[in-house]
Amino acid sequence: MGSDKGIQVFALIGLFATALAGCTSSEAGDPPPIDQTIPGATRWGYYSGEPVTRWSPDGRNMILVTELRYTDPKGEVWVAPAGSVTDGASIPRYLWSLMGGPFEGQYRNASVLHDAAYEKKNRPWQDCDRMFYYAMRCSGVNAVEAKTMFYAVYKFAHHWKFPIKRAKPVKFEGQLVARAEPIPRAIPVNPTEINEARDWISNTDPTLEQIEQRAQTEAAAAPAR
Repeated sequence: MGSDKGIQVFALIGLFATALAGCTSSEAGDPPPIDQTIPGATRWGYYSGEPVTRWSPDGRNMILVTELRYTDPKGEVWVAPAGSVTDGASIPRYLWSLMGGPFEGQYRNASVLHDAAYEKKNRPWQDCDRMFYYAMRCSGVNAVEAKTMFYAVYKFAHHWKFPIKRAKPVKFEGQLVARAEPIPRAIPVNPTEINEARDWISNTDPTLEQIEQRAQTEAAAAPAR
């Protein structure tokens, strides 16, 4: 009897240690590990090469001299082709004060990819926003800043209905849609809500799903304009 109890205690200790290791080894919402044999690969994906960029003569837009290629944690490849002209417009301008501008430091690559994805509109905008988050983390942006920006673009950026499926019209929210159509934005950027979300993210470390749910709930409760 005593031996059985001892075995049970050791089993419980082993289970507890395993659970604790699982909690401390990753953050909330971490993607599954990617193939670590790929040079430069992290759990957030990896970039293939380093892009070369230059400012356009107007001093406002950035031009890609070489393509920027990023593979996300699910193995999806995102490309901003050479010659792309980007201005950071896919990111609400208010965020620029938080991130120091969309083309500075660790945010540059993710910003360029996000702009290119929003320009193409050949994938659901929700996937583009998640890519933006993963690309920021891959570039070294910390979790709180990256999740705050993810929340802001998910809620306030200019989105579209995504109809494209093998070049045929598909149903979107009950309607037949033949091409990517913009969704009118009824919610202006609200700095107070972004700051409140940032505090919530800092204190609770929510998953991306929880952030999406919060943004959806707040958007549904906002008065029509």
